[in-house]
Amino acid sequence: SSTPSATSSATSTKPATRAVQEPRLSSQPEHPKTSSSLVGQKSITSSCPQTTTTCSAPILNCKTIENKIRKNIQHSWRGILKVCQEKDVSKLGEIPVSHFLDIAEKFNLDLSEGEINQITTKYDLKKNGRFAYYDFLQSCILLLKPQESSPLQRVVIQKPQKPMSPGPQTTSFFSAMLRIQPQILHCWRPMKRTFKPYDESHTGLLHIADYRQVLHEYSIDLTEELFNILEYYDKTLSSKISYNDFLQAF
Repeated sequence: SSTPSATSSATSTKPATRAVQEPRLSSQPEHPKTSSSLVGQKSITSSCPQTTTTCSAPILNCKTIENKIRKNIQHSWRGILKVCQEKDVSKLGEIPVSHFLDIAEKFNLDLSEGEINQITTKYDLKKNGRFAYYDFLQSCILLLKPQESSPLQRVVIQKPQKPMSPGPQTTSFFSAMLRIQPQILHCWRPMKRTFKPYDESHTGLLHIADYRQVLHEYSIDLTEELFNILEYYDKTLSSKISYNDFLQAF
């Protein structure tokens, strides 16, 4: 009964629209949950073990935590992955949280109890008390999302002129990127300088053949893995790749 009165007395301003919408939002839980609504809720909470209100804080804090331990993990992730795989007998990509605590201590990740709780809460993807170690490692090792930088920070790798529209992040893509990560981490600075002469028009894009040639010069040979990488970096099949976006991931 409050909705018609609110509609008749309200003007066309934005606050009035909000006043009409609020009762509808508050009345949603009274309706029975349909299968479509359950599917929607599942897709929203699949990456988060708790509700959106209680889980938003750990995710924000986890970004700071992951940045804190990123350099350490970038150099020791293969050892961490090996131990995780040994404990993951069923090959599910997850281990008990207690096992991750032992691994974090063994590899000196230097995490406080609160930071451990936030990390394990974020990567308990199935809400079953287990830690998704593969998702954790690829998040800490690869920087696939654009990084914010302060005005006073020196730009190490230029952002491309045209923002990239990335393709799907498949398991094959992550496997290919992780395999070459140690080599790229060792030689990305000279590789960046080698890429530039091939980019005569200064667009930040290289033809696939030139991109592959530069990698070959640094003893990085891609076979079928090249297609997995291009599936992400060349979603539109333009036969070109943004070498800055590629290097930024490492």
